Amino acid sequence: MSALPIDVLVVGGGPAGLYAAECLARRGISTLVCEEHSGIGAPVHCTGILANDSFETLGLPREATLNTLTTAQFVAPSGLRIPYSTATPLAAVIDRAAFDRALARRAEAAGAEVLVGTRVSVVEIGSTFVRALVGDNWMTARLLIMACGANYAFQRRLGLGLPRSYLHTAQRELVARRMGDVELHFGHEIAPGGFAWAVPIVRDSGTYVRVGVMTSSDPLGGYSRMLARVAKKWGIEDTQEPPRQKILPLGTIDRTYADRTLVIGDAAGLVKPTTGGGIHYSILSAELAAQVAVGALKSDRLDAESLAAYERAWRNQLDEEFAEQRSLRELVTRLSDREIDSFFELARTDGIMPIVRKTAQFNHHRHLIRALLRHPRARKILFRSIIG
Repeated sequence: MSALPIDVLVVGGGPAGLYAAECLARRGISTLVCEEHSGIGAPVHCTGILANDSFETLGLPREATLNTLTTAQFVAPSGLRIPYSTATPLAAVIDRAAFDRALARRAEAAGAEVLVGTRVSVVEIGSTFVRALVGDNWMTARLLIMACGANYAFQRRLGLGLPRSYLHTAQRELVARRMGDVELHFGHEIAPGGFAWAVPIVRDSGTYVRVGVMTSSDPLGGYSRMLARVAKKWGIEDTQEPPRQKILPLGTIDRTYADRTLVIGDAAGLVKPTTGGGIHYSILSAELAAQVAVGALKSDRLDAESLAAYERAWRNQLDEEFAEQRSLRELVTRLSDREIDSFFELARTDGIMPIVRKTAQFNHHRHLIRALLRHPRARKILFRSIIG
């Protein structure tokens, strides 16, 4: 372990924590990343889809890319399918474990120290330092960055609040003898409050599919029902192993900063309210946190008032986006299966898909949402559950 004290202790060795560590270490800031699991990138809970423009805008490693995606099938409760295709790949499927390991190598090459199998069990925020129990040893740092994913014990203890609500996910990658397009299934039977998916995976060892569900209740039941729907089509034979489960925050914590503390990524609740995707926003928040941390450490102004600049920065970029996505989620989750079917029928017949093709962006949904709400018949369906 590094000589003590250090400048920054990062709790969590996922993409957000590793990216922040690299940014800080490149500026000569002594940084220690502590990951409680035995290896970087394990266990894998994430579906692992990244927009192509994320690689460019955030300078992310491409070596973990498995295959690209150009076509998706949206499936209504009735079984009606609406295909959506792009001329060029819209997103890439990544090997999430390999992606995290690539970020760890970059952080270490920049000068950060990365420890695995090392749990931070206690943090104490003092006026002049952060004191933490790292494994069996106490250490001090000038600044704490929490990147511990959807685990909110420290946030609760520090009075930073909790996400306003959660969904549950269950997912597994399975051998697939036949390949297909991405499938997104909607409806209360399969995934109340969310949706289920099947995503094609191409590895050197063969072809696979990631089957999963994001739902407000019964994730194991939803996963089983989704697997039953797609097993024959995709040639899935191994259906007995249970999926991995995790909780997914919907909405940010009350405050993402405190004295000598910054909170980033899923630990801050910075995920898309529409799809639950979090990699892009996690890394963006890590970059913004590192920018603020560099100045704060240099000036030795690490009080909450100074570190509030981080929250202003992410809110300036994401608040409007989050608000639009939350509004759509609140409308859509009120729809009955019959109303969802009506929306799909409208998409098939009445000009919704041209709007999607014109306005859809993988990381930013507000332009599409606004366009849908301006469409008279789409607006009528979405608001029917409120006014009816």
